[in-house]
Amino acid sequence: MDISMLEGVRSQYVNTYAQKSSLVEKADDSFGSILNSMMNSLEETNKLQNIAESEEIRFALGESENTHDLLIAETKANIALQYTVAVRDKLMEGYREIMQINV
Repeated sequence: MDISMLEGVRSQYVNTYAQKSSLVEKADDSFGSILNSMMNSLEETNKLQNIAESEEIRFALGESENTHDLLIAETKANIALQYTVAVRDKLMEGYREIMQINV
């Protein structure tokens, strides 16, 4: 998943979106707030992975014949995982750049 287009997004836009989406409680740019937001995102990704796995098991056992629900659960989990990996890669790239700065 390519998130290179996010580089042009201004911080104010991101803060406004996060506040409207209840991702953060207030305009707080502190490290703790960002860390909590990322932990919530990871928990959501894990939850979606677990839901997809339970749908697969239900379908395999014959408890559910609805392939639509199975496909939706798997797609949500896949997209969440791709986004999480893309964000992690960008964070690692930023960390490497910071570590190369000469003091």
